[in-house]
Amino acid sequence: MAIKFQYNKTSLNELNKQLKIRKNALPTLKNKESALRVEVKKAKDKSEELVEKLSASLAAYDYLAALWNEFTPGLIAVKDVEIKIEKIAGVKTPALVGVTYDVKEFDIFKKPLWYTDGVEILQQLAQIGIESEIYLEKMRLLDFSRKKTTQKVNLYEKVQIPGYQEAIRKIKRYMEDEENLSKASQKIVKTRHLIEEEQEND
Repeated sequence: MAIKFQYNKTSLNELNKQLKIRKNALPTLKNKESALRVEVKKAKDKSEELVEKLSASLAAYDYLAALWNEFTPGLIAVKDVEIKIEKIAGVKTPALVGVTYDVKEFDIFKKPLWYTDGVEILQQLAQIGIESEIYLEKMRLLDFSRKKTTQKVNLYEKVQIPGYQEAIRKIKRYMEDEENLSKASQKIVKTRHLIEEEQEND
């Protein structure tokens, strides 16, 4: 990225201002990047933990497999998933508040004793699965923001800050050269005047 500038004081002041903004923003961006990195890992670990918990729960209820055939299909369904928005390192992420189920009525005297437990088991399994998906989405959003922050850190650190510093150096060098030339030409003019004065006096 080439930085546009002119060889004058106004341009120099503007470049110094832009450089200062980026230098001040860099530590904040780096802190945000490392905070997001930690949060991405937390969300990933939590999602994996919930997936493992779901697998373990399903395995634990394996012995009921034959009984599930007696279970009425469509007896329980997820009615609503309530989500709130949490800000993590400035990123809006979802968090599970609760899950509402739609359980159709059944006659507990006509159905097997384990039916009520079966409904509770399915609610627990659905809750774990939904929560795992929410943590996956949280991880995805945080990771996307982390990547963008990393790009900005790299842009500032490797491109813009060195670019502004180089441009400032060039302007300063140019202005010094201009000043030296001006002084040199003043000396030449002064010397010429002195010589002319001496010649006139002779």
